[in-house]
Amino acid sequence: MPMETAAAPDPFVASLPVFAKFEGVADIDNYRPLPEDWALATADIVGSTKAIEAGGYKTVNMAGASVISALLNALGRQDFPFVFGGDGALVAFPGSALEIVRNALAAVQRWVADELDLTLRAAIVPIRDVRAQGLDVRVARFQASEAVFYAMFAGGGGSWAEAEMKAGRYRIDPAPAGTRPDLTGLSCRWNPIEARHGEIVSIIAIPRASPDLRRFQLLVFDIIALAGRQERDGHPVPADGPAYSLLPAGLDLEARATGPAGRRWLTKLWVVFLMTLTAVTDRWGWTIGGFDPKVYKREVASNSDFRKFDDGLKMTIDVDADVLQRIENRLKKAEEAGICNYGLHRQKSALMTCLVASPLQRDHLHFIDGAAGGYAMAAASLKSKVPA
Repeated sequence: MPMETAAAPDPFVASLPVFAKFEGVADIDNYRPLPEDWALATADIVGSTKAIEAGGYKTVNMAGASVISALLNALGRQDFPFVFGGDGALVAFPGSALEIVRNALAAVQRWVADELDLTLRAAIVPIRDVRAQGLDVRVARFQASEAVFYAMFAGGGGSWAEAEMKAGRYRIDPAPAGTRPDLTGLSCRWNPIEARHGEIVSIIAIPRASPDLRRFQLLVFDIIALAGRQERDGHPVPADGPAYSLLPAGLDLEARATGPAGRRWLTKLWVVFLMTLTAVTDRWGWTIGGFDPKVYKREVASNSDFRKFDDGLKMTIDVDADVLQRIENRLKKAEEAGICNYGLHRQKSALMTCLVASPLQRDHLHFIDGAAGGYAMAAASLKSKVPA
């Protein structure tokens, strides 16, 4: 949720408290309830586990990020609260934009089906309906870097909206064949980022249905502190950024997102040219106009969303065996004490999917997940522990 946008800041978003230390996600005083006339757009991939097992998690990630890209582009701004969930996404928006969001969701569903051969289900849930259930959607802003903010969600309403979508309620149907969303800026140019300390671990911890919120808050503090034993709190991306690749693994996905059918080879050729030029200038310490490849890589690292709060703690971190064991032991004890349920998935590398309006702007967004199932597999592990 970048601060610098072309449009004037939304009044609600501008009013949100901002915290720069991630521990603030556990402090409910940092959150504000969404306005009564707002709504939630939620979407996820049907059968994502099968797609992951078939080796298609990069495609699943791209589909999840495409929801955010399509909606923010349709709304003409990037400051509305959103969260990336690996195989899906959640975006909060004013009720006045209902038809715009409905059309964008329908279009991105069609694109995912036509181009990625996946099924994206989607729903729009009014905040009034969430509150009628005794739940809420509260939002805060975490300052990930000087130029980028990410929304944090609490109150249980987002999880309820997702469950309603999965039950077939509030459903949005796909647009007619051939409809395409505006996915300008959606890119997948970074290859998987290998673990440097041990393993890339995706963690989800959510409070029990009737939690002692103070005890869950202490759990969140403890997990963050344990991850803090690792370099840069377990950030999967090196401080100086990932390495540029001449042939990005996600080249075809980006071409499908942004290139017109029949001319995607031109999109691929252009991306390869840009990446080659960038890699060469990075190697020799040059700049291209106002673009400095080394500065950009450092911004990529600082702008990445490797941890978040979305009705629970979610992290994809690079940790050694000792730190991982300490985290897992703390989570197990909390689960046994009835404080939380958790899911955890290990893999050797992380994935990055990006929203980049312009390389010359500093508010480019980078979504981090595990490369072999990440949040989707951690969620499946968690689900197996929660009674239906």
